[in-house]
Parts: sequence; structure tokens; C-alpha cells
Amino acid sequence: MKITVVGAGAVGATCADNIARRQLAEELVVLDIKEGFAEGKALDITQTCSLLGFDTRVTGVTNDYSKTANSDVVVITSGIPRKPGMTREELIGTNARIVENVCKSLLEHSPNAIIVVISNPMDTMTYLALKSTGLPKNRIIGMGGILDSARFKCYIQKELGCSQNDLHAVVIGGHGDTTMIPLTRLATVNGTPISNMLSEDKLKQIAADTMVGGATLTKLLGTSAWYAPGAAGAALVESIVRNQKKVFPCCVLLEGEYGQNDICMGVPVVIGSEGWEKIIDYKLNDDEQEAFNKSAEAVRSMNKVLDTLVQA
Repeated sequence: MKITVVGAGAVGATCADNIARRQLAEELVVLDIKEGFAEGKALDITQTCSLLGFDTRVTGVTNDYSKTANSDVVVITSGIPRKPGMTREELIGTNARIVENVCKSLLEHSPNAIIVVISNPMDTMTYLALKSTGLPKNRIIGMGGILDSARFKCYIQKELGCSQNDLHAVVIGGHGDTTMIPLTRLATVNGTPISNMLSEDKLKQIAADTMVGGATLTKLLGTSAWYAPGAAGAALVESIVRNQKKVFPCCVLLEGEYGQNDICMGVPVVIGSEGWEKIIDYKLNDDEQEAFNKSAEAVRSMNKVLDTLVQA
């Protein structure tokens, strides 16, 4: 098994570190355009092998895609990060060009790879990766919903004082501050609905905090978060390479599911060795479906911006 992470910034390096520690591949390649940057990150990770007890071979390369040849899974984190006050959508112009070029370069050397997209705006970048590569839909997966759901669980845990590992809580829809949909109605702790334990106002507050979870961190840190996004990417990769069949909310192509067509959005999917295998229908109620439809409208607006840029 060979895995490549494109982008050795904070998110990419954290994702690579998690992949190496979990020994998800015999060989892990980290690639970046900045001279020596990926090599340094790879060497730093390698120097933790004896301390943490893993044997993954980690290689860093500067913009040489031939070194990524025959990768089974590729994680794309490259692109400019958010700054305080920026929306994910404001990144579209620069990051679209980066993601398209990265996909083309990767597939020249790894035509059978499964591509995991983390770059923002994630829904539109996932759609771009799918359309520009022509790959089967199951081999293009956007990570965002896994991260959003982890943040959802964090805010629930803060209110209930429970273990996050006892929580089942999912965020669907677009990966944006106004487009994601925390499904409070379906959130449970050890099978018990959290609505039995928290007031309606508290549930609304948790949902609101979740939706601006990324912006909150960007304001505090001065840039995008990296620990949770990197760990989320690695969790997705693990389900692929170990064929775990985990159900994760991921950004995938919809062809009628959840009432939408020709759009990539976050929905619960089964993740295995071939990529995403099937979409799970959560049977949304009327309010949830309306929110999902509004989220789809916003994502489509971003896709139209992408189309305009491509045509230009």
C-alpha cells in the first residue's frame, strides 16, 4: 500500500503524521511545491518512528510527481488556507487552479488512485476533481463532513460531560459556515437521543457553534485549523485501506439521492477499499430536507463561480 499526501502545510503534515503512526501504508509520500519543505516534514516524522513504534517509510519530495507513482490513495490538502474573516468560498479562484493541476499530475503516475479532497472550498473542489479527471464517482471523496461531525461531537460533549466516543452525531450538507447541517434530531449518546437531555435552545446553540467551528478556530489561531482536519483525513484513509466499511459523512456525487443531482455534498456513505460504496438514506424530515435543499443551492452557486473561472 502506498499513500501520497499533497501539501506539506499544517493540515497535510498532520494528516501524514497520523497515517504514518497508524501504519496505513508501507510507503508514504509527502509532496509540496516549496523547496525542501516536504523533505523536512518527512524527516521529522521519520525521526519519531522509534519513539512511537511504527515502521512506515516516509519520503518527502518537492514537486516531483514521479515519486508518487502507483499510489493507492492520494490526499489533496494543497491550497491557500483561510485567514481570519475569510470564508471558504473566497479561496475558490486560487485553489481551483491548484487542485486541477494536482489531480492531472497525480493521475499521470497513479491512474488507479482514490482521491481524497481536503482543500477548500471542499464541496466545489471535490466537484472539480470529479469533473476534471473523469474518474468513477466512487474514487473521489471530499472529507469535510467527518471534520464537521467531530466538531459537533465536541460541542455536545462540552454540554453533556460525556465521552465523545459514546456519541453518534452527524453533520451533512455543504462544508461551509452557513451550509452545513448538524442533525441534532438524530444525535445520540449510547443510543439515547441528546434531545432527551438538552433543551431546544441548547441544541440550537450547539448546532450554531458547530457551523462556525472552523471560523472560530481561524479567529483564534490566525489561520485554518490542522489537528482535527488532519486526523479526519487520516480516519477516512484508514477506512479505505483497511476496508473497514465505516459510515462517514463525506462529500460525494449525488445522482438523485437526498433530492439532488449533479452536485457533490456531504451525506453518510460507506467507505471501503474501492472508495465510497453506497449512500445511506437518513430519511430526513421536512425541515431537514428544506435545509439540505438550501445548502445545495449555495453549493451550486459556488460551482457556477467555478464554471465562470474555468471558462475565463
